[in-house]
Amino acid sequence: MENGEKTKSALENLRKAYREKREEIQKRLRDFRRVWQNGSDEVIFSELTFCICAIQNKAELSDDAVHTLLSNGTLFHGSQSEIAEILRSKVRFHNQKSLYIVETRKYFSEKSHLRVKDVLNRFLNGKIPFNHLTIQPFHQTLRDWLAENPRVMGLGYKESSHFLRNIGLGEGLAILDRHILTNLIRFRVIPEMPKSLTKKRYLEIEKKTRKFSQRVEIPMADLDLLFWSFETGKIFK
Repeated sequence: MENGEKTKSALENLRKAYREKREEIQKRLRDFRRVWQNGSDEVIFSELTFCICAIQNKAELSDDAVHTLLSNGTLFHGSQSEIAEILRSKVRFHNQKSLYIVETRKYFSEKSHLRVKDVLNRFLNGKIPFNHLTIQPFHQTLRDWLAENPRVMGLGYKESSHFLRNIGLGEGLAILDRHILTNLIRFRVIPEMPKSLTKKRYLEIEKKTRKFSQRVEIPMADLDLLFWSFETGKIFK
């Protein structure tokens, strides 16, 4: 089979897999949207914590760590050492990540109460209305702000994209983890695994991913979860 025919066949198989998993994928995306629409500041901060924990760590173990932190209130009231102790057996770099969590918690708090929605809304106030129905014009701006804000510790471009997607505000963003990059190579979107992901390189690959998404007629967020399922067998987060 010639290369062109192989590519065509691979794309047909990709679209077929999406048709089979589309309902499950879109249900998961609706769950994410409800986090912002109906979720409390505590729920939103727990998603941010998950993304911090998931850096160079298995998603399932990171999720388990967050549930443990939630179960006894440590996530919202615990010290850095108390959080680190819980992360120790589940999350790599537990000391560093516990610092990220505590410092980021401080940034998103006012008078010892989490105010994540208020802080995010204040950022966008006067620029573009912060409504999930008008996400597309500003999701990249919000991602840039999170990734480059030194007070939001532990979130680079990938983690900021991940966090926004998980709260229903980043469906047009690429989450360029190893699972996704592997599939971008597989479908010849990029030639090889990047040695590093600077902001410039990240945005270049994201642009290519967006064009591929349009070519195969699978929305960006759906494509991310589909690729993730290829590598893990699950549609997770």
